[in-house]
Amino acid sequence: MKTRLTERYRLAHPIVSAPMALVSGGRLAAAVSAGGGLGLIGGGYAGILGGEPDLEAEFDLAGTEQVGIGFITWALAKAPGALDRSLARRPALVFLSFGDPRPFSGAIRASGIDLACQVQTLSHAQQAVEAGATVLVAQGTEAGGHGGGRSTMPLVPEIADYLAQRSPATLLLAAGGIADGRGLAAALMLGADGVVVGSRFWASAEALTPAAAVERAIRATGDDTVRTRAIDRVRGVPWPEEFSFRVVRNRLADQWAGREDDAAAQFGSLAAEYAEARTRLDFDMMAIVAGECVGLIKDRPSAGSVVIAMAAEAERLLRRGPDGW
Repeated sequence: MKTRLTERYRLAHPIVSAPMALVSGGRLAAAVSAGGGLGLIGGGYAGILGGEPDLEAEFDLAGTEQVGIGFITWALAKAPGALDRSLARRPALVFLSFGDPRPFSGAIRASGIDLACQVQTLSHAQQAVEAGATVLVAQGTEAGGHGGGRSTMPLVPEIADYLAQRSPATLLLAAGGIADGRGLAAALMLGADGVVVGSRFWASAEALTPAAAVERAIRATGDDTVRTRAIDRVRGVPWPEEFSFRVVRNRLADQWAGREDDAAAQFGSLAAEYAEARTRLDFDMMAIVAGECVGLIKDRPSAGSVVIAMAAEAERLLRRGPDGW
C-alpha cells in the first residue's frame, strides 16, 4: 500500500505506533519500524512525574531504525530541555498531544524535523495547522489512555474535509479503536493517510507493558473499558479538564468511575497508595490502559508481525471488499 505517509517516511505500510507513556520504549519503536511501519518512543510526561524510562537509553535501544518521539504537551511545558535533547537525536518526527503545540512548533520546525499533532476536535485541528504541523492525528474517544469525546468514524472525515480546504499538504492519520486490518482499511476509506495504533502494540512482545496487565486485557472485552477523569484526580496527576482517561475496569475504576466531583475534592488522596501499587504491579489498584479495541486482542505477538498482518488484511479487504474476509 502506498499513501502519502509511506512516501514521506519511506515506509512499507501506513502504520505508526502510538508513543504511549511507560510502554513505548526503544525496542518497541524499532520493532515497528523494522516491520515496515514507523515506531515512536513514548516521551510521556517528559520525566516530570518520575518513574519513566530514560529517553536517551530508549533512543539507544532503537539502534539505527528510523523512529519518532512523542510527548504529552502540557507536561513538556514543565520540562525545559527535554525537547532539545530529543531533537538532538534526530527523530523522524515529534508527536505532540494534549495541549497547545504552538510554543514548541518553532523549535521543532527550525530543526528540520516534522511536527505531528494529535487532535481530538476540529478546533484542535485548526490550532495544529496554525502551528505548521506536517501530520495531524485525529484521535477518537475509543482510544485507550487519554483522549476526548469525539468518535473516530465521524471525526476523521470531518478533519479530512477541513484539511482539503485549508491545508491540503498536511497528512492525516486516524487513531482510536484501530487494532487490525479492518480498522486500517476503514481509516483509509475515511480519508486518512494511515493510522496510529496504540492498544494492539501495548499488548505486543516488545512493549514495556507488564505481563499481568496484558493477561487481564486479553480476558477483557470492549464493554469492560470505561472513560473517566476520576482516576487522574485521585492519583494527583493534573490533567486538563477536557481530557479523560480510558482504562480497563478493575477495582480502582469500579470504585471511582463516575465520581468525578468526589475525586476532584480528594485530588491526590491516593497518590502514595497508587505509587506503591506500581512498585508491586498491583493491577487491582493500577490503571490498565487499553482502549475499546481490547476485545480484539487475544495474544501477545511481536510488533513486527502485527504490522505485517494488519497491512496484509487491509490490502486484501481494499482489493476484494468484505467478501475478502
